[in-house]
Amino acid sequence: MARTTSDRVGVIGAGLGGMAAACCLAARGYKVVLFERNTWLGGKAAVLNEQGFRFDMGPTILTVPSVLRRIFEEADKTLEDELELIRLDPQWRCFFEDGSQLDLSENTDRMCAILRNFAHNEALEEHYRQFMAVSERLHSISDKYFFWKPIGSIWDTFSLKDAFHGSLLRDILSMRIGSTVSGMVRKLLREDRVSQMAEHFTQYVGSSPMQSPAILCGIAHMQTGEGVWYPRGGTRAVAIALSELLGTLGVEVHINTGARRIICSDGRATGIETESGRIIDVAAVVSNADAVRTYRELIRGDTALRFDKRRHYESACSGVVLYLGIDRAYDHLLHHNFIFSRDPMEEFHSIYQQGVPAPDPSCYVCAPAQTEAAVAPKGGDAMYVLVHTPHLRQGHDWRELYPKYRKVVLAKLERTGRMKDIEQRIQFESVLTPTDIHKRYRVLDGAIYGLASHGRLTGAFKPANRSPHLKGLYLAGGAAHPGPGMPMVLMSGWIAADSLDRDGVAPKKGR
Repeated sequence: MARTTSDRVGVIGAGLGGMAAACCLAARGYKVVLFERNTWLGGKAAVLNEQGFRFDMGPTILTVPSVLRRIFEEADKTLEDELELIRLDPQWRCFFEDGSQLDLSENTDRMCAILRNFAHNEALEEHYRQFMAVSERLHSISDKYFFWKPIGSIWDTFSLKDAFHGSLLRDILSMRIGSTVSGMVRKLLREDRVSQMAEHFTQYVGSSPMQSPAILCGIAHMQTGEGVWYPRGGTRAVAIALSELLGTLGVEVHINTGARRIICSDGRATGIETESGRIIDVAAVVSNADAVRTYRELIRGDTALRFDKRRHYESACSGVVLYLGIDRAYDHLLHHNFIFSRDPMEEFHSIYQQGVPAPDPSCYVCAPAQTEAAVAPKGGDAMYVLVHTPHLRQGHDWRELYPKYRKVVLAKLERTGRMKDIEQRIQFESVLTPTDIHKRYRVLDGAIYGLASHGRLTGAFKPANRSPHLKGLYLAGGAAHPGPGMPMVLMSGWIAADSLDRDGVAPKKGR
């Protein structure tokens, strides 16, 4: 069997992280070949079109657009020329079990005015300002030490050069090492409903705020600082824009072509074997497949054993996603809505400790017709409903669990979300359960968000983008550093590409 030359970089998986890595590498002069087992590019950023309704199937919230901008700038492109972005403010609407409603604004002064009318507590305004000041500080620390670098542990975070700066100790103290998100939020905000809203930022990373390190409170400022955006055409438009960039940059793309294994020789990645048995020699590999499954299933052997011994990683939560095409939109909803559980401690304990669906869950509802009417027939909406569940465990049979849980979810929407007659409004319905997510995306245990951010000291750390176990292997995606969520996944692809480029493990075109 003929083999290709080894002057190319192979990318496994065309999720957003894989496409970002491929675009950056090609823009910097590398020959790139990209393999995707599905028939579409974009991974979870897929689309469902049925009966005149258009649904984003995966991520629906675009934050930190500067990350996406940086990827297009690698190819001398301007983000605004590639995508039409619509800023959403208020960013969320929150519904609580007691019938109250709270909007989240990106502007702190405006948010304080909202809180004044919501809780009639002047002290809460000052507490919220303190929380946002702490969040901004934590965000700045993450920018300084954590983002845009191939980090895998706390030992990778601080350089020897940092140790001689007096600001390092102040930064470490500001990180509240040993504190959790929940501990910090409830200490600062002291109002149960507002605390529940602020804790929910950790749901971007599929983790319990009671088990996640306080540094993740920086997510609040990341979102309010750069805003929440909707790309016209949905978040699927991001994947389409990146796929067009792949073509412009000359990336060789193979869809419907899965990887069976990464070929290793003398302690380095040297090739990719496809599921059809074809072998492609490469100078280096970027894997956008799940990080744990990359080691265990694509590499195996001693390298996988070393990875497993280095640290135990816990899967993040999974979820049930309902796609509901309704004939009459709900006017009281915003584009993004959170319908909160009556008791967050009960909810998180069920999901993360007991491993069972929460009896009274929080529901995220995206109602995009509020912003783009074309997602549904006139007067209707293409509602996306996400409810977090445990990742797959032994004994979970979602063919049996789902029909019962569907009733729980719809009852929650009707009661707390004030969506009367929802059953009667549904014209089209589809669902992804944790089992479906596991099979469709090949993520570990059906975990939407990769690996959990649990652990007060280690929770923020995911497998490093530059493999410490195999030379020439780089990781991208939600189960690699810096973690899940659209901006972080895109950043992971940039970091993987930048690390490969800095390491000089592959020749560039014409060299």
